Amino acid sequence: MAGHFEATPGGGAAVALDEVEISILRSLAVQLLELIGPGDTPADGEDPLAALFAEGPSKPPSDPALARLFPDAYGGPDRPAEGGKPEEELRELSSEFRRFTENDLRSGKRDDAVTVVRTLDALSPAGDGGAVLTLTGDECRSWLRSLNDLRLTIGTRLEVSDEDEGGEGSLYRLPDTDPRKPMVMAYLWLGALQETLVEALMP
Repeated sequence: MAGHFEATPGGGAAVALDEVEISILRSLAVQLLELIGPGDTPADGEDPLAALFAEGPSKPPSDPALARLFPDAYGGPDRPAEGGKPEEELRELSSEFRRFTENDLRSGKRDDAVTVVRTLDALSPAGDGGAVLTLTGDECRSWLRSLNDLRLTIGTRLEVSDEDEGGEGSLYRLPDTDPRKPMVMAYLWLGALQETLVEALMP
């Protein structure tokens, strides 16, 4: 179980983490929460129902990592034109879609990251600072989504390309003196955690 998730009865999963791993995971989840931003909590005197139905932004985020987490629904630099529609029409469709969905998407990602922090904070470390993290099925799914969001964010910051992935990719050959090395190691480790969690949840 050390370092990788294993299935538990009832559809959950568990993994043994040491003190450093717990600290890194919590720190990354908190940073993800800061990146996503606070929720739309109604201000004093504001109608909660009106806040619930407030429209979101219509333009993509300027931060590349956020743009990766909340991509355009139609078109975009990495997507071919759909159905022969002109680029301007695709931008308008994406803008309309974003206005009515991004707030909910942010809320969902925020809830997932909070679940990561909450489950880590609930651990009872042993004498060496390590602990076994045991997740329910719902918590596993929140963890999966957050691990994916963290890898997308870190991958964007590192400008990871398809060529960088895989055992022969350049990410695996960085010298220890490269300042990107710690973040690359975190990126690869999160990928391994994500993979074993997926495997643990398979029937």
